[in-house]
Amino acid sequence: MDRRSFNRRLLAGSAVAATAGTGLSLAAAPAATGAPEQAPLAVTPPKLAPAGGKVRHMKLFAEKLPDGQMGYGLEKGKATVPGPLIELNEGDTLHVEFENLMDVPVSLHVHGVDYDINNDGTKMSRSHVEPGATRTYTWRTHAPGRRADGTWREGSAGYWHYHDHVVGTDHGTGGLKKGLYGPVVVRRKGDVLPDKQFTIVFNDMLINNKPAHSGPDFQATVGDRVEIIMITHGEFYHTFHMHGHRWADNRTGLLSGPNDVSRIIDNKITGPADSFGFQVIAGEGVGPGAWMYHCHVQSHSDMGMVGLFLVAKPDGTIPGYEKPHH
Repeated sequence: MDRRSFNRRLLAGSAVAATAGTGLSLAAAPAATGAPEQAPLAVTPPKLAPAGGKVRHMKLFAEKLPDGQMGYGLEKGKATVPGPLIELNEGDTLHVEFENLMDVPVSLHVHGVDYDINNDGTKMSRSHVEPGATRTYTWRTHAPGRRADGTWREGSAGYWHYHDHVVGTDHGTGGLKKGLYGPVVVRRKGDVLPDKQFTIVFNDMLINNKPAHSGPDFQATVGDRVEIIMITHGEFYHTFHMHGHRWADNRTGLLSGPNDVSRIIDNKITGPADSFGFQVIAGEGVGPGAWMYHCHVQSHSDMGMVGLFLVAKPDGTIPGYEKPHH
């Protein structure tokens, strides 16, 4: 269920995007008074994002799915909703060789990174892709720095997303409804890397285009560093809430140090085309369990906008949770 980033899966040669052992462990409690103190447990420091500046290449396909939906995929016949996670580091350039396997025009439009008008992914700029055709989109990223006039320019780092801008209307309304969207993460040098990554998309009244009251559910083990990429599409505003876990309301979702004044939250209002992300240590302070996430607009929850963050013990069991039978 975790969305594998193309740079670790395809370029770094990793078979799995979720690498174990990068979460922080709690130190052992001191021994009772009068007894010798125990040595603290070993703590494995988290892995950090490297400097960017690489030129990367990937292939992406758009195709129809058997249930009437549409999706993006890294291979023919393997499209998903949401589409695959694309992960970059500030300074990287990405060339996406994009092939349209459908019988309608489609495009690839991205938020948050740099591109020229020929890579905008719209009919207005004639940068869409006709049925059966292929087009290469080029996206660039940059680190923060000072402009010539002395003002400060922000970097590209953040939680972003890509989507169609053509199917149904010139704004891709039909494509978005059918599932043509996916996540983008741009890292800054030194950003903490997660063990597992999950993408959650509130699309009108559905989550990841799944039927109401059917999840999706995501699973981790106590102590895993889990990254959530949260995106909203459609016509409605929502409030994303996760039970038992909380994060900092800033770029990374992590506090930068003891003097970071970022607000700590477990609920965030999100509207159409918004995206944000954060990391949590699974079960930190609360333990394993079937932790609910949902839209906190009450009628939206009642209509099925709810799923589970399943936090297992090291032996794989989840207290009080019984896997549903289909």
